[in-house]
Amino acid sequence: MEHLKNIIRDIPDFPKAGILFRDITPLLADAESLRETVNALVAPYRDAGITAIAAMEARGFIFGGLAADALGTGFVPLRKPGKLPYETISESYDLEYGAASLEIHADALDERDTVLLIDDLIATGGTAVASCRLVERLGARVAGLAFIIELDGLNGRSALADYHVHSLVHY
Repeated sequence: MEHLKNIIRDIPDFPKAGILFRDITPLLADAESLRETVNALVAPYRDAGITAIAAMEARGFIFGGLAADALGTGFVPLRKPGKLPYETISESYDLEYGAASLEIHADALDERDTVLLIDDLIATGGTAVASCRLVERLGARVAGLAFIIELDGLNGRSALADYHVHSLVHY
């Protein structure tokens, strides 16, 4: 999957000076690469008994929805606070400069579910750890986490040592 690096665009100094942003929009525009990416994300989990895909707002929704279709499962959105209309549970986590939270509908999953978490990128792992906690608080099991991009230097994988982590491209 290293050829994806030729499709993913590097944007220097975005969203602020000193940051090199990995832009997946060209990947989204290329139908063949998009299909290949989704199939590669779910490949290790095809026989894992996945009953739901959960994905983090917002780019994770794109790949999560496609992954749910590829595996024939439902999709569960993990959203920023105040965006879900029904009763929710929340999980807070630390960011490099502050804190954030994610929410899930309180009835989205239960102990019968085996979940694959999907996002476009893993950096420090804070969002991913919070996502795992939300899923597990509802009684479901996390089968693994799949990412298109892993920023190895930020060591997010170490925060997820108890889970199977699958990344397509490493920087």
